[in-house]
Amino acid sequence: MFQKKGLRAWTAIVFVAALLLAGCGDSGGSDDDATTDPTNGSGGTSAAAPEGDQTDSIAGISGSIKASGASFPDAFYQEAIAGLGEVAPDLTVTYNAIGSSSGREEFAQNLNDFAGTDSLVKDEEGIDADSFFYIPSTAASVAVAYNLPGVDEVKLDGPAIAKIFQREITTWNDPAIAALNDGVELPDTAITVARRADGSGTTKNFTKFLETAAPDDWKLGSDDTVEWPSDTEGGQQNPGVAQIITSTEGAVGYIDFGNASELGMQMALVANQEGNFVAPSVEATQAALEGAELADDLTYDPLFGPGADAYPITAPTYIMVRAAYPDAALGEAVVEFVKWLITDGADTYAVEVGYAPVPESFRTAAFESLDQVELG
Repeated sequence: MFQKKGLRAWTAIVFVAALLLAGCGDSGGSDDDATTDPTNGSGGTSAAAPEGDQTDSIAGISGSIKASGASFPDAFYQEAIAGLGEVAPDLTVTYNAIGSSSGREEFAQNLNDFAGTDSLVKDEEGIDADSFFYIPSTAASVAVAYNLPGVDEVKLDGPAIAKIFQREITTWNDPAIAALNDGVELPDTAITVARRADGSGTTKNFTKFLETAAPDDWKLGSDDTVEWPSDTEGGQQNPGVAQIITSTEGAVGYIDFGNASELGMQMALVANQEGNFVAPSVEATQAALEGAELADDLTYDPLFGPGADAYPITAPTYIMVRAAYPDAALGEAVVEFVKWLITDGADTYAVEVGYAPVPESFRTAAFESLDQVELG
């Protein structure tokens, strides 16, 4: 059986998972103008039950796993957990999307069996580097979502986004935005900035992108929390930010592509490293992953990386698995679940809710780490 927290209804286009396993090298084409339109990543029909080696391995696993952390991958995790009931009916998994910082805090206090995080552990959090493994689980676009009726397409680059979120650009017809949108009639609507109020790996990745793409303009640094201007509005987790945007004409904010797609939100096309304006999508996320290099600790940075079709605000997310589980049965359940999640689970459920499975080389490295987990 399974338990779910916040499972959403999704409506969109189903992509063929086999294309993901092949790398999906063609991500829609790109030129100096706009490329892919924002594309919903979810399916109108339920995915078939997963099949594969890991589905066979997890079938006989039983027990209960409690996890918490990042809200960024929550839609994928919940979809996969729901489907888990079809292949491992005796294994219960709960994932509480409380944010990356809070998930790591619970991990440090031994309050969860694994943690989800979009950002890396800090020294002051008191988590020994040898006590866990980072497991790359999926990746997705961080959408710059906006609410501007009558304006079907907006292009933004790093400097413009930086100035918007620092409140240096306060209306939609500002010359800096107009220069990027030739021929678009932009209104003089005031811009309301929506951002995360909680400690967030999404914030870390978004601000890290701005540090890289707009080094001369971005002054707020990069972290799970930053000192936002006082006239910005904070929302709890990605759904809270989405609520501000959808209820406020002229608002703009950063949220995961899955949430934005689910709500039918407008999403900006963002200039990538090669100067191409690319919309958030699963294909554009995959294109960004193609240029990412995996470090020895299995972390990687796809933000503002190479690739003509790469979406520049592509964010990684990880599962933190303990290096040792005194309860051998629990440890085995965690290891088998995570192996299933990043392979058969991802191939079946990730794309339909807007996420990209990690490349095969990442999976191989992840399995090597998971096989080192001490049980009992």
